[in-house]
Amino acid sequence: FSGPFTDVVTTNLKLRNPSDRKVCFKVKTTAPRRYCVRPNSGIIDPGSSVTVSVMLQPFDYDPNEKSKHKFMVQTTYAPPNISDMEAVWKEAKPDELMDSKLRCVFEMPNENDKLNDIDASKPAPVLNTSKQDGPMPKAHSVSLNDTETRKLVEECKRLQAEIMKLTDENRLLRDEGLRLRKVAHSDKSGSPTALALRDNGSNSLPSLLVVIAAIFIGFFLGKFIL
Repeated sequence: FSGPFTDVVTTNLKLRNPSDRKVCFKVKTTAPRRYCVRPNSGIIDPGSSVTVSVMLQPFDYDPNEKSKHKFMVQTTYAPPNISDMEAVWKEAKPDELMDSKLRCVFEMPNENDKLNDIDASKPAPVLNTSKQDGPMPKAHSVSLNDTETRKLVEECKRLQAEIMKLTDENRLLRDEGLRLRKVAHSDKSGSPTALALRDNGSNSLPSLLVVIAAIFIGFFLGKFIL
């Protein structure tokens, strides 16, 4: 019997008569309240077969509990002119009876098989959803790239203006340094050491500004190109 066992589970039992005489059969079980058997008795003609439906009633399944339920199919050759089946079994001698015993087995379906069945039953919706949703992230990504590009272009323009401004200031400071150097040479009473420090200080300030501006412009241009 294959679960789940929350509803009636039916298993078919096929009985075949290979002899050349009619055979009476009867199906018995060790748990009559748990099963419904149709038909539970009857006659099988020579060379014929009968299908018996065994219906297991719903119950709380415990995988750790081993099934102790058993079935026995009892048979005997049918006497001529049968009128009462109960009398046949009562009058049958022990050496005229034949039986076959079967043990019940309960199995739960594998969880992976359930998932595979669900996925196999819904191939079209999954594919359609994928086709519809596919282009959306791409359009969103393009919009973000355009916005980022505009920001980088504006930042580059601003940095170029800053560089031009720093270049002009550097030129003015250099001219001022040349003028001060000429004044220092002409003023012999001034200290040579002080004039040298003054000259170096005036030259280092614009150079530092140019280096900082170059670092910024290189960073943003590199980000824009990548």
